[in-house]
Amino acid sequence: VQLQASGGGLVQAGGSLRLSCVVSGRTFSYYHMAWFRQAPGKEREFVAGITGTGGTTAYADSVKGRFTISRDNAKNTVYLQMNSLKPEDSAVYSCAADSSSWMPLRFGTRQYEYWGQGTLVTVSS
Repeated sequence: VQLQASGGGLVQAGGSLRLSCVVSGRTFSYYHMAWFRQAPGKEREFVAGITGTGGTTAYADSVKGRFTISRDNAKNTVYLQMNSLKPEDSAVYSCAADSSSWMPLRFGTRQYEYWGQGTLVTVSS
């Protein structure tokens, strides 16, 4: 399974970005998908997750109401729409896949076996 994230960049505070993550190698709908982020000097943290069917989503409190995770199983792609960006959203964003799709959506880095390379998001004030 390979994950390829893209869409990061430099944006002013209040702006928007959409991240994409294309997954190859196995049946995409079998995987729960999530976005994590890691800012310099901080631990990697859960941002948003979505179940294999797309029926359930979850968000970190810090991004609720501003970020939206979605997926297109026909395109093997998961998205993260980020609106009203703040400087504290600046980080490397990584997509991850959890093959334990019989489990509820999970939030820890250790539950996700497959990771993309990360894409840098920088929000200027």
